[in-house]
Amino acid sequence: MDVVVVGAGPSGCMLAGELALAGRSVAVLEKHSAPSPLSRAFGVHARTLEVLDSRGLADRLVPTGAASPGLSLWRGAELRLGKLPSPFPFLLVTPQRNVDDLLEAHAREHGATVVRGVTVTGLEQHEDGVVVRADTADGERTWKASYVVGADGVHSAVRDLVGQPFPGRVLLNSITLADARLEEPPRGIVTVNAVKDCFAFLAPFGDGWFRLIVWDRRFEDVPDHEMSEDEVRDVLVRAMGTDYGMGEIRWKSRFRSDERQVPEYRTGRVFLVGDAAHVHSPAGGQGMNTGIQDSLNLGWKLAAVLGGADEALLDTYHAERHPVGRLVLRSSGATIRMMTIRPWLGRKLREHGISTLLRLPKFTAKAAGMFSGVGISYRREAGDHRLVGRRAGDLPLRGGRLFEAMREGGFQLVLERDAEAVDAPVRVARRLDDGPALLVRPDGYIAWAGSSASGSWRSTVDRLTAGPAKVDQRRN
Repeated sequence: MDVVVVGAGPSGCMLAGELALAGRSVAVLEKHSAPSPLSRAFGVHARTLEVLDSRGLADRLVPTGAASPGLSLWRGAELRLGKLPSPFPFLLVTPQRNVDDLLEAHAREHGATVVRGVTVTGLEQHEDGVVVRADTADGERTWKASYVVGADGVHSAVRDLVGQPFPGRVLLNSITLADARLEEPPRGIVTVNAVKDCFAFLAPFGDGWFRLIVWDRRFEDVPDHEMSEDEVRDVLVRAMGTDYGMGEIRWKSRFRSDERQVPEYRTGRVFLVGDAAHVHSPAGGQGMNTGIQDSLNLGWKLAAVLGGADEALLDTYHAERHPVGRLVLRSSGATIRMMTIRPWLGRKLREHGISTLLRLPKFTAKAAGMFSGVGISYRREAGDHRLVGRRAGDLPLRGGRLFEAMREGGFQLVLERDAEAVDAPVRVARRLDDGPALLVRPDGYIAWAGSSASGSWRSTVDRLTAGPAKVDQRRN
């Protein structure tokens, strides 16, 4: 077995799908005997939709939800997403179970095995692999793999077994999630407001149901308090000025919001992704999205090393994704702290300050890029082209577009519009617009940029793929 993934949530199944697409054997071990009907996450951001589009999945997910063109904040301030440089200039509001089902089906379709009812109890790392022990309905069982990935959430058994600490703090003791029907809803946009002692967040699923996130300071010191429907309604009225005709609540859950991050995403042959590596406030709906993008980053690197690439490539997973996790932790934490300001002057400064900033195009573009994920880049080395480490975007190509060309996985060499043909060990396409040649990684980020005629892209291909990549070529 090449890789064992522990946890069949979005992060685990995204990773399993990437590995299976690359022809690697992968088993996903999940402690729950059946998929969860609950939907903690609710929003899929533009960058995640781009990822899914590059695997042919976005068209299956987008119809399941509602496209919110932005966020409505206090005093009429709005963060608009319509100008994002993406085919998906919106936040897709859809229950997490739709994402779960899609990614598990994708992993299975490409040959990953998903085994349910498995509780991992032990890990033993050796020079050539990892042995995983687990309890199943038929007794104890073991799996041996070259690598193991913990995608098993905030209470990760894998994280505990490798001895990784999870430092951080409790942000809020008692937040309530609920899915409610609103008879007099706000317009089809995510709506947020905060007053002295409470806040509310509403996201439309598009079918009359809304995801509510509500917090009441009165219950902050009573963390085991389960809000009643009347108490949820009361928070809506206090925070929004109306309960929007709130009717039936079909699901409700209380949770504690922490902000934590492991110091190292890699411990030998064991890696952590998603909530097993970082957890933060629900502000901005970043958790599931960050985990999916963790998995896309790690997946191609594991596949490359299993194919013979230098194992040092795996260290770049922590180097690239740990700063992103830290950034999300800080930004979402700052948002919650801003929403729970109590002093009158602080709340006035918040309201006027945000309204003023969101009237500045440069600030709005940067905030939208951070919120959606399309603005995230990785560091480049000295001497690299300025585009290295940036997201490639959905470039127009001769005969299609980049995300379509990426659907079989692997690297993509995009030639200049008028460049001469090259013989390459990776898939090749030609751009329709002006710009340099690009070598695009399987996760959609630029690994090299420059003149294709120089041939300098070959050393990057060799370094990241263990020499000539064994793939079918798409000739230019």
